[in-house]
Amino acid sequence: MKQANHHPLAWIDCELAVLEEQGLRRRLLAREGPQAARLVIDGRELVHFGSNDYLGLAADRRLADAVIEVTRREGWGSGASPLLSGFARDHQRLQQRLAEFEGTEAALLFSSGFAANAGTIAALVGPGDVVFTDRTNHASLLDGCRLSRADVRVYPHCDSQRLDRLLAKSGKYRRRLITTDGVFSMDGDLAPLPELVELAERHDAMLMVDEAHATGVFGRRGRGVAEHLGVEDRVDIRVGTLSKALGCIGGFVAGSQPLIDWLLSHSRPYVFSTAGPAAAAAAAVVALDIVRDEPQRREGLLARAGQLCDALSEQGWNTANSASQIIPVIVGEPQRATELSAGLRDRGLFVPAIRPPTVPEGEARLRISLTGGHTDEMTAALLTALRELR
Repeated sequence: MKQANHHPLAWIDCELAVLEEQGLRRRLLAREGPQAARLVIDGRELVHFGSNDYLGLAADRRLADAVIEVTRREGWGSGASPLLSGFARDHQRLQQRLAEFEGTEAALLFSSGFAANAGTIAALVGPGDVVFTDRTNHASLLDGCRLSRADVRVYPHCDSQRLDRLLAKSGKYRRRLITTDGVFSMDGDLAPLPELVELAERHDAMLMVDEAHATGVFGRRGRGVAEHLGVEDRVDIRVGTLSKALGCIGGFVAGSQPLIDWLLSHSRPYVFSTAGPAAAAAAAVVALDIVRDEPQRREGLLARAGQLCDALSEQGWNTANSASQIIPVIVGEPQRATELSAGLRDRGLFVPAIRPPTVPEGEARLRISLTGGHTDEMTAALLTALRELR
């Protein structure tokens, strides 16, 4: 018999204590004010190096004005899934603009980038198929692989030779899918897309690239790493997010019209999710206009990121192979990462500590995210603080 005072969730307290001891327990911090290069936490202003608002658009007045205008006209909630009555003219307009932006036949909106990745993989492959995924791909790609019930083959980070050998053994499968981030979210390096497109074509595999951290930042027109490396026409499925450089909310898939038609009927996160607000779609259209009209935002961002990464390396920090606005400072143990993060916060700088399971054991780090709002003075302050803490 159960003890009278036993509670079925009592085990959680013990497990949380273990996480606390290991430096792995997570807590929420509530910020005040807009998402910007400076944020306020607990009444204190900090320079913000923890945001994915890469172009500084999240608090842009032009996006806010678009939201206000459409909200006054149509309200906020969409009230239903897109396939029922939740799909508004503003959603349709955004999908058309995304297809134009990406240079593809069509595009499809999702409630989030996570839903776009997971729902697309599960719609394209299943039992009897195989999907190949980079070890450090985003959790949404990894979870999509599991959700699909296809066989999953994980290859070492950016190891095209190992992937080639795995593909060579995949002849028994009905379909083959390769998935990769364009910019890897924790290391800040770029996928070897020229090699991956060659492998996909040689082995008759589909190639899906998640450009979440590259959309709006990389490429002459801001389309992402595939454009930056000159292979966008050879990538079958491109996934992006509206919630990072575009400063909005939601995700999307861009590709051929048959691909989008298939997802429309077979992607469960799309079919069974309520559509996002029409006002959010209107704001994303404005953000795409800014990406098109103000290329200096991404050009300046990447130039500043390169300078900061070089300076950190000169100080002796391990920045892996970062080639983007995401710069890791890998320190190894979770406790060391949290201590550094706390020391930076004491000096007025917000830089989050990233610990397992987000990254592998022994690879805890600080994750520095640069945005269009950062100045030379801000990055200089960061370098000074890290030199002191080292």
